[in-house]
Amino acid sequence: MKTNLRTILLAVFSLFCFISCTTEKTHQNEKDEFITKLMNNMFVEEKIAQLNLVTPSAGTGPFKTKRVVEKLQEGSAGNILSVMGSVERIHKTASLADSTRLKIPFFMALDIIHGYKTIFPIPLGLSCSWDTVLIEKTARIAAIEGTAMGYNQTYSPMVDITRDPRWGRVMEGAGEDPYLGSVVARAVVKGYQGDDLNDETSMMACVKHFGLYGASEAGRDYNTTDMSRLTMFQYYLPPYKAAIDAGAGSIMSSFNDVDGVPATANKWLLTDLLRDEWGFDGVVVSDYNCVQELIAHGVAADYKEAVKKAMDAGLDMDMASEGYSTFLKNLVNEGAIKIEQIDQACRRVLEGKYDLGLFEDPYKNYNPEKPAKVILTEENKEVAKLAVCKSIVLLKNDNNTLPLNKNSKIALIGPSVDDQFEMFSMWSQTGDRQSVITILDGIRKLNENVVCADGTFFTDDPDYLKNDGRFDEAEQFKKEKEAVEIATKSDVIVAVLGESIAVSGEARSMTDISLPGCQVELLKKLKATGKPVVLVLLSGRPLTLEDNLQYADAVLEAWRPGTMAGAGLADVLFGDYNPSGKLTMTFPRSLGQIPIYYNHKHTGRPYIEGEKSAFKSRYLDEKNDPLFPFGFGMSYTSFGYSPISLSDTLMSGNTIQLDVSVDVSNTGDYAGEETVQLYLNDPVASVARPVKELKKFRKVFLQPGESQRVHFKLSVEDLKFYNYELKWDWEPGKFIVYVGTNSEEIQKASFVWNR
Repeated sequence: MKTNLRTILLAVFSLFCFISCTTEKTHQNEKDEFITKLMNNMFVEEKIAQLNLVTPSAGTGPFKTKRVVEKLQEGSAGNILSVMGSVERIHKTASLADSTRLKIPFFMALDIIHGYKTIFPIPLGLSCSWDTVLIEKTARIAAIEGTAMGYNQTYSPMVDITRDPRWGRVMEGAGEDPYLGSVVARAVVKGYQGDDLNDETSMMACVKHFGLYGASEAGRDYNTTDMSRLTMFQYYLPPYKAAIDAGAGSIMSSFNDVDGVPATANKWLLTDLLRDEWGFDGVVVSDYNCVQELIAHGVAADYKEAVKKAMDAGLDMDMASEGYSTFLKNLVNEGAIKIEQIDQACRRVLEGKYDLGLFEDPYKNYNPEKPAKVILTEENKEVAKLAVCKSIVLLKNDNNTLPLNKNSKIALIGPSVDDQFEMFSMWSQTGDRQSVITILDGIRKLNENVVCADGTFFTDDPDYLKNDGRFDEAEQFKKEKEAVEIATKSDVIVAVLGESIAVSGEARSMTDISLPGCQVELLKKLKATGKPVVLVLLSGRPLTLEDNLQYADAVLEAWRPGTMAGAGLADVLFGDYNPSGKLTMTFPRSLGQIPIYYNHKHTGRPYIEGEKSAFKSRYLDEKNDPLFPFGFGMSYTSFGYSPISLSDTLMSGNTIQLDVSVDVSNTGDYAGEETVQLYLNDPVASVARPVKELKKFRKVFLQPGESQRVHFKLSVEDLKFYNYELKWDWEPGKFIVYVGTNSEEIQKASFVWNR
């Protein structure tokens, strides 16, 4: 009977595979036939128009003699970025395609980074949830809301690995780890695109910034990058590859150079690696004005040469600079560019539009009444609230200051405690400010016994970008005095400090990522009252906090939390939600440690804390270890780990698996969620390997006193790395496995794996 059942199941599975493959081939054949027929009817100017992405601001290049509307109407531009406003306005713009000869629909693109109207925590904050199901759900909601307005492409996710918190764009990514970054990238792509791009709620993802943009030297935006191919493949490239393998329909070239050649003109990057090696067949679009900027990079003498180099490299679409629409036809006529190159780029753009179902119905999702039904729904806001809760990281909690008693008298202090706009980021331009639950509103809903005061300006540094006006010393004194007065009458102080919205994001790099002096002075005065101080940090990056921790009894990193900021934060403050966030980017002790990251390589002279030898890799004036390591995050409860158990210590062959397990116990008084992290080290290899690398993680929810056996399966795939020849392979020998609550608080075991 078992044999018969197995035979039947295999037959059913084989039939399913056959039908699936046949359907896929039929779809591909139909697409090829449709696009070939369409292109045979296109003039060269119409093909070039498909490679031209314009913006309402008319871009930044010098060739702006016509308004964007005219270009779309006449068919000299085939795609548009950043049309905002009502659904009717967006639809009216999209319908300009109807006035062109062939009526080819547009890519209607927008930077939807962490929500459309329902704004979720910034991606760096979301990644601290380590909850890929939740992360996918936030992207799905963003796609549902965005497509209801008429958008069909988003320039997200940003999957750049980031090791330098001075760079303002760390807020857009998932932090410093290639494995976690890859897992998050897959989840976001799946969320945007759904199961079928043709679905009316699916939006094409555009993976950015390809490549290595997160490694900008000195943390300065748009700066150069320089690294070995080995470092690229081992650390920086995996999240891009993961997003592409997840089916991302488009990818964006980055501002920086790669191996000395700007990404937008880098044939090795855009063709040899991306297309030939990785098999990507979607659309490659430049970042804003990147084609023209090849001149400033010093690799093109003029605009015309820049266009040729970008096209030769494999760049399909020119964003904003309009160099393609200006020079490509002349380059073809001169024989400098082959018409086949334009045909290939045009075909990729048209294929993307076909996959989105735009040729079948360019306005399939257009319904003026739909946005009100799917945008900012109660269900969407509940997901946003949960995302706030799960993104918050508890960094300190002396004497169990948190959670707060709901009957306590609270002094809520900070310049943004009742500011809806400050709950957003620079990438929340479509967010509905009026829908935001401020921190004051969120706390008052659970405890009406709260009094608030600004307490301080955001900053007293005249060179610090800010949106609260010029610093005034007398006014600062008044703010501090008012804050101290209400603090002395309270049971507990909640101080909400950190960065203004104005200082994290694109073009917002900082050389000083500590709390501004006026905020520190306020914090000192609040601590001097003798009342417990809870410091809530709003920021788009890790901050240098070591000197400030002494002035707070508890510290919560809340990032930039979005629409449901106050509701989620209040739940965490009062213990209705037990914080479970874990850092995905290391917090340095001081600026001098940057870049600092957990998966650094071994050195020939490693320093071990307590050693007296001077000739070791160490600072004289600072510790080597971070303030808060990768994976760190506290809870209102405590978790205990049993010693690691291995199913075997001597493995052999390519097909077997090693079971690694630990018992995790909730040893505290609150139910809570723990992210169990597994790291691996290859102590002897043909190239220098990291001290440890994240390979697996598992989230477990435990009641007080409850224990759970957590199992991880390791295979030879987990042992692989890029060797000196850039071959993805593993080498037999001894391995060390670590399991614990973060990258430093771990226990270890070892095993041998032979071929």
